[in-house]
Amino acid sequence: MDLGLKDHSILITGGTDGLGLALARKLVGEGANVAVCGRDRARLDAAQTELGGDALCFEADVTREGELDEFVNAALTRFGRLDGAVNNAGRSAGSSIASSDDQAWRDDYELKVIAALHMSRAVLPALEASKGALLNVLAIMARSPQANSTPTTASRAAGLAMTKAMANEVGPRGVRVNAILIGLIESGQWVRAAHQANMDLNDFYERMAKNSGIPLGRIGRAEEFADLAAFLLSPRASYITGVGVSVDGGLSPVI
Repeated sequence: MDLGLKDHSILITGGTDGLGLALARKLVGEGANVAVCGRDRARLDAAQTELGGDALCFEADVTREGELDEFVNAALTRFGRLDGAVNNAGRSAGSSIASSDDQAWRDDYELKVIAALHMSRAVLPALEASKGALLNVLAIMARSPQANSTPTTASRAAGLAMTKAMANEVGPRGVRVNAILIGLIESGQWVRAAHQANMDLNDFYERMAKNSGIPLGRIGRAEEFADLAAFLLSPRASYITGVGVSVDGGLSPVI
């Protein structure tokens, strides 16, 4: 299926490895112009090599508003327009509420909610001009938080509410806003966790899948996330807005 993304310009926060890089790779393959940001220079350089010289790989910390604005402006300067934006930056943080630290909650909220809010505001004028799409990458536990899963689940629930509210606000201006709620999917953080555990990556993923009880019996592939994300960003999804789609192998206990 031709997604109609040729010459579209899309930026992705947290796009230098894992899910973000998989999506960037998919979009480049569809003929889109891609801008990604990240904090790690080595990962940025590796992403630049993989995505090619036409991609914009920009060093920025999304929790610093000035750097985020510079990233958005650099993408607009490079490509002249913006058709899509993806709030993907984030990391897992889970502990019990009773033993949690207030600063950890503030930091998590800044990364996953405030940064996404600021980026959304920054790109909206360009997305209005192109009748484009915004995509928030969240987690299935935004709908079904479990013990010892905060502050991440609280921040992701806020992101889900923000997705729906924003879709209602900007839909009349032609901008679509959706969310993908991920389960256990291949990502850079799991690669690093396997390395720290001194385990073979495939064995690590197999153990995760078994211990988590995923109905499909395996960890999701980053490319499976990228396929869904690219579709939701594309003109093929022109009548889809205000929804959160789970990609989790059936793991979520709720629909």
